Amino acid sequence: MLKLESDWWRMGLRVAGVDEAGRGALAGPVVAAAVILPPPKGQAQYPFYDSKILTPKARNRLEAQIRAVALAWGVGWAEVVEIDRLGILKATHLAAARALEQLEVPPEALLTDYLRLEGEWRQYLRKNPSRPDSLHLLRCPPKADQHSPTVAAASILAKVARDRYMEALEQQYPGYGFAQHKGYGTALHLQALERLGPCAVHRHSFAPVAQAGLF
Repeated sequence: MLKLESDWWRMGLRVAGVDEAGRGALAGPVVAAAVILPPPKGQAQYPFYDSKILTPKARNRLEAQIRAVALAWGVGWAEVVEIDRLGILKATHLAAARALEQLEVPPEALLTDYLRLEGEWRQYLRKNPSRPDSLHLLRCPPKADQHSPTVAAASILAKVARDRYMEALEQQYPGYGFAQHKGYGTALHLQALERLGPCAVHRHSFAPVAQAGLF
């Protein structure tokens, strides 16, 4: 089956895949990752899939494999204060731009999971000149993490990095269940919000958090 980056790989391009984790959560940062994979040899296929369908154990195993095989990878963060100030969409773009800046090898083409990063890609290319046509080598189809091993690899790195951070917050802010729900709006989390009120890592611009802060 052809992948979204197959034709770019045939052209010999270095393709960066970008995806995020935590965009819909009520607490914690939004995290983006960027990954450049070498084209697979022959009929080989990368065993990287959308992080949402993988178990935590599988994600951790694949994270190590991605870091070992990738030509370059980077992880970028946008903190809660930035999410509340900029809004979640702009904060997600900021995290993605920071992930791109972490790449030690500059990409020549960009593939994202429905993140329209035209401005960020243009800015990156200004700082890191590439092919004359690289500005137009940008694709952002929906569900790219299901049809691109490069984007799937980025989704895994972003998810693992954010989950570890949220698990660490369990010790700093006990009682919210961050290690279990990772900041998403589960029944457990909403009950804790009602009982304890928001803490410093909650996104106060999100309605369920803002409403909990009124009581």
